[in-house]
Amino acid sequence: MKKTIYVLFVAASFLFTSCATILSGTKATITVSTSTGEPARAQVDGQSYYINGPTAVKVNRGFSKSTITAENETSQGSVDVEKGFNAVSLVNILLGGIPGFAVDAATGALTKPKQSSYSIYMQPKLAKKEPTKKVEGLGETVLEQMIVRWDVQSRPQGADIFWRVVSKTPEVKSTNNKYLMTTPYEATKALDIKGLTYQTSGNVRIILRCEKDGYMPQEKEFDVRMVLDQEEISAFFRLVPE
Repeated sequence: MKKTIYVLFVAASFLFTSCATILSGTKATITVSTSTGEPARAQVDGQSYYINGPTAVKVNRGFSKSTITAENETSQGSVDVEKGFNAVSLVNILLGGIPGFAVDAATGALTKPKQSSYSIYMQPKLAKKEPTKKVEGLGETVLEQMIVRWDVQSRPQGADIFWRVVSKTPEVKSTNNKYLMTTPYEATKALDIKGLTYQTSGNVRIILRCEKDGYMPQEKEFDVRMVLDQEEISAFFRLVPE
């Protein structure tokens, strides 16, 4: 009989000295959603969830913040879940004193999320970078033979047209002036820029130079990425007498 009473006493003592742990548990439930409202796969504290609208997820209690990460085909994001004091632990001080408070501290029940719901701010995923290839030999890439329309005019006509490549990336070499033809010049031909990729094209320029005896030379600059998008190089030079 005494043994039974002792066991019951120990059990009751445990119940009272871990009040917050029993009432609150070691995990807390919060509601999360994506800022875009789109479905996403989420991870938090080692658990996986599928978020489609406001979704209940469980986070660990404890003093360390929990980070919820989410992603779908087009976007990704994360949000930190900060923890605050769990008021239920105050009951433990009254019922269990310091031992009960220590139990709650050990199990993490002293804390709870500061908010009951969170929105995960989703941002577009960065586009996968196109692999670059350093110029070796011909430096062959898909875009170096991109066909574009050339339309170069001048007033007066009969001016000599030169073009050169100016590059700020090591994958594409800068060139000296190359003679194109006299104006008017209309053609459909490849760019023939060795090592050119769409990724590097933003760091490459084409310079057209127009020269005619008795007139001031003029130059026009073209962004190669814009040329690729428009598939055209079009220029008009109004020459000024010297």
